[in-house]
Amino acid sequence: MARRVLKCDQETLQKDLSGKVYIVTGANSGVGLETTRQLVRQGGHVVMACRRVEAGEEEAKTFAGLSGSWEVMRLDLAELRSVRDFAKAFRSNHERLDGLVCNAGAVFMGNEAAYTADDFEMTIGVNYLGHFLLTELLLDLLESSSPSRMVIVSSVVHAGRPANRPKIHLDDLHYRERAYRAFDAYAEAKVADVLYAKELAERLKGTGVSVFSVHPGWARSNFGRGGNLLMRTMLTIMRPLTRGMSDSNEDSAQTSLHCMLSDDAAQHSGAYFSQSSALYRDKQCKNGGWPMESPNPNATDMETAVELVQVSRQLVGLDK
Repeated sequence: MARRVLKCDQETLQKDLSGKVYIVTGANSGVGLETTRQLVRQGGHVVMACRRVEAGEEEAKTFAGLSGSWEVMRLDLAELRSVRDFAKAFRSNHERLDGLVCNAGAVFMGNEAAYTADDFEMTIGVNYLGHFLLTELLLDLLESSSPSRMVIVSSVVHAGRPANRPKIHLDDLHYRERAYRAFDAYAEAKVADVLYAKELAERLKGTGVSVFSVHPGWARSNFGRGGNLLMRTMLTIMRPLTRGMSDSNEDSAQTSLHCMLSDDAAQHSGAYFSQSSALYRDKQCKNGGWPMESPNPNATDMETAVELVQVSRQLVGLDK
């Protein structure tokens, strides 16, 4: 049976984006790179927010001949100072922001939790809290540039399975008391991404800013490269399980692009959009959907979403 790949329509991929400004985090590889390439192809200006600037500049050479433009700026989501420096530098050079794609992400293998420069558990620090601060620091630009969009890349793993749905542990976000398990930490961070998108969409109602969380698909990206032997072994084991899913960065970027550019997506702010995935344990989810209802009730509870945002503001120093 042929796999189902959700793809943007040609009208969406031919829109003229001249004069529009976008930020894509983790833009030097994988889905982030292909999302950037398409935005540049359509005439947009993309700020490639990368921890490894040299890698971003090298990949950007492949954009030669495209109608848009780009620049590479350093952003390390594991350092709040870096996030603040990036936001300040962006604002000094740009007066508008038409789209923010919070794409970068990572899973950190090991028997014990690792911590960021700000003493956050690394997984939730990089996958959620860094993007949270970046978004909050740039919200006014998104609003003044409306209609504008924000996409935060979550994952199929946020759904879990019927007998074990991941949830946010607000009383122990940083694994001070709980036993650390890498993929549990990753799933929890991706639940946080979905909740944040829902809360932000509700907060921004009437502003012209649309917000989405997405599962892009299984892509050949740098996710997990450079990790330890256990990490690489786990990803090798998982590869056969992902047959029948998207296995190209171009296909996987389609969901982010649909949310960022399509006319239809703007009518579903706060929703979760997913490429098809054999890894969903819920049969009704395997074909994905634009949008798709998350099967995890822990990722759709607005009360939890509001509390998460309140805790997050305190953690990143926005309420000081």
